[in-house]
Amino acid sequence: MARPAVSPAKAMAVAVVVSLLAASSMVLAVHDYGDALRKSILFFEGQRSGRLPPNQRLRWRQDSAIHDGADAGVDLTGGYYDAGDNVKFGFPMAFTTTLMSWGLIDFGRSFGAHEADAREAVRWATDYLLKATSTPGTVYVQVGDASRDHSCWERPEDMDTPRTVYKVDASHPGSDVAAETAAALAAGSIVFRGAGEAAYAARLLERAAEVFEFADAHRGAYSGSLRDAVCPCYCDYDGYQDELLWGAAWLHRASHRREYREYIKRNEVALGASEAINEFGWDNKHAGINVLISKEVLMGKDEYFQSFRNNADNFICSLLPGISGSGGHPQIQYSPGGLLFKVGNSNMQHVTSLSFLLLAYSSYLSHAGARVSCGSAAAASPAQLRRVAQRQVDYILGDNPLRMSYMVGYGPRYPLRIHHRASSLPSVSAHPARIGCKAGAAYYASPAPNPNLLVGAVVGGPSNTTDAFPDARAVFQQSEPTTYINAPLLGLLAYFSAHPDPAQQNGRD
Repeated sequence: MARPAVSPAKAMAVAVVVSLLAASSMVLAVHDYGDALRKSILFFEGQRSGRLPPNQRLRWRQDSAIHDGADAGVDLTGGYYDAGDNVKFGFPMAFTTTLMSWGLIDFGRSFGAHEADAREAVRWATDYLLKATSTPGTVYVQVGDASRDHSCWERPEDMDTPRTVYKVDASHPGSDVAAETAAALAAGSIVFRGAGEAAYAARLLERAAEVFEFADAHRGAYSGSLRDAVCPCYCDYDGYQDELLWGAAWLHRASHRREYREYIKRNEVALGASEAINEFGWDNKHAGINVLISKEVLMGKDEYFQSFRNNADNFICSLLPGISGSGGHPQIQYSPGGLLFKVGNSNMQHVTSLSFLLLAYSSYLSHAGARVSCGSAAAASPAQLRRVAQRQVDYILGDNPLRMSYMVGYGPRYPLRIHHRASSLPSVSAHPARIGCKAGAAYYASPAPNPNLLVGAVVGGPSNTTDAFPDARAVFQQSEPTTYINAPLLGLLAYFSAHPDPAQQNGRD
């Protein structure tokens, strides 16, 4: 039988994909993904706020912010500092929790000996989110005055800036942060139910339903209610509609209750399920929604959601090298060294979150025996998606033009001057005397490496398509780690530690 002719554009796109994927396959055996996973989980211990447990492994950290919420008459101790500062931002913390949980849900068996530690990282967040939602009709969404905090360079153990508490309620809506919190609690409930903690899981799911109901009943963006308190750090630039669908999708997955399925069907168009699907992160959940719900279609459980699978296919195609820039999304590029790149700060947040979606979708496709159709280009197999995701993980771990790992403590060369207060200032044990707000400036400006190794922290990385990285504390866009960079990386590292060859069939994880 004669084969149909292949257009030059199609042939070129396929050739680029094949050559990049083939190049990545040459370095598959180099990295110790299990060690990187252990370190990536350990990073979260360095971000802990509150009273630290006896089994705290990063010993240079000590108790901090142990009175958070007291001025508002609520216990808001615990949780995570989002990045290199000392503020607890609820929006990115909830997203971090959802993504850590998703990794455990889809690839839990691959975590092996590290599964319990990863689950405890989730628990540190869900315990806090339960506190933040303990008052009916209210979600406490931030602790700390970001402006005052950012004007200081001091250890969390020393901080004396205002621990102002910010909340959303019926009069000051915040559907985005509330619905993301509901998603985090629902996803967490699946994690702990699977670990045999039925009572805790039920508590998380019940609270998730309550918080989602509040988010849907009192619609509005939290940045419109809280303004300068959350902007520009974590302003909601993309609206709250995506978080409502995201929250409903996670509640449906956690509870299997028909009401959430009907909510998604009823609001698919109204809440813009197909909009801006080339993005996924703490502010924009569209691509994640489509990938998550597509599992229902691929497993043959709900054909009604076929449009979500179509959206997911289009999104996945936009990420494939050689296709993303020709007919896909020009916002998504690849550097000469092979790094997925999007314009903006902290590029690694895009690398890890988008790579995680590639891996999750490849798993759903493998179980269904399906492929991704990219229109005029050739269809992509699940193994090809996994190779693209693995190439990004390998870049982070050192397969890049600088031969530098962007994970602190992994490999022979990694960032030494990360933009992180606790890491860059002497620990309390090394320097018991208090270091004041402005006294820390000398450490900030010092060219010396940070005295405390924040093991496992992944920094923002190269911020343009030149693969350049200055390793300078002052360039926070490139040198600052965040919890939402590491969160999706857990699932990726777990999977590749158990399946170093992406050509292999996923199997059931």
